[in-house]
Amino acid sequence: MPFLSRVPNIAIVWFQREAAIGGLRYKMDIKNNINLFNREVTRLGGRLIAVGKTHPPEKLLEAYQAGQRIFGENKVQEMTGKYEVLPKDIAWHMIGHLQSNKVKFIAPFVALIHSVDSFRLMEEIHKQGKKIGRIVPCLLQAHIAQEETKFGFGESELYSVMESPMTSELGFLRIEGLMGMASLTEDKEKIRSEFRHLKTIFQILATRKRPANIMMTELSMGMSSDYKIALQEGSTLVRIGTAIFGERDSQ
Repeated sequence: MPFLSRVPNIAIVWFQREAAIGGLRYKMDIKNNINLFNREVTRLGGRLIAVGKTHPPEKLLEAYQAGQRIFGENKVQEMTGKYEVLPKDIAWHMIGHLQSNKVKFIAPFVALIHSVDSFRLMEEIHKQGKKIGRIVPCLLQAHIAQEETKFGFGESELYSVMESPMTSELGFLRIEGLMGMASLTEDKEKIRSEFRHLKTIFQILATRKRPANIMMTELSMGMSSDYKIALQEGSTLVRIGTAIFGERDSQ
């Protein structure tokens, strides 16, 4: 992997303010941003997922060299490509919508699938895990936003899945918690209310009797625009990309 030259040291607060003016793009100090976010997220009780969506492997390697080990991707093809060329101690998180026919490509190495949104997908993950003798860690995606475009289980569906005898038969799938995305809005109280609701569901499920392959330990909420609210409401994993790497490259 070629040596990566350092970019100018630009404070993230300055970047976020300037980037909103005229849509201008700036180079980022990725190392500085990783350090800043890791300190803040850790202080608030969570862990940082650096989302490399559409950014080249060289940018992710800068973050890796700054100490980051958890990376998230939205697309299977992009994740598998980066997995091949980047260090093998990276924990890869699949955070985008996942089609059943693509599970087989990531099952051998994915550290956590955040976007399990149907029982059919759960069955496929189990099937592919069984083929390779690997238990695949997952989160169930909850539909908490008041937007039809979001994927995920409704609240009653989550309770049904957790209590279903069929879930316990999926021995090569391990459910470690929940993931949810708030509405795309500037209304911070609405966002807080949706995150708080998901945390309540999480707590209810954590106290109920459940199959051995369900461990309610992780709650994935929050992105670049709302991660602070998410952490305040109990998130254990936040997904941050733009605020670390800059605006996404178009594809």
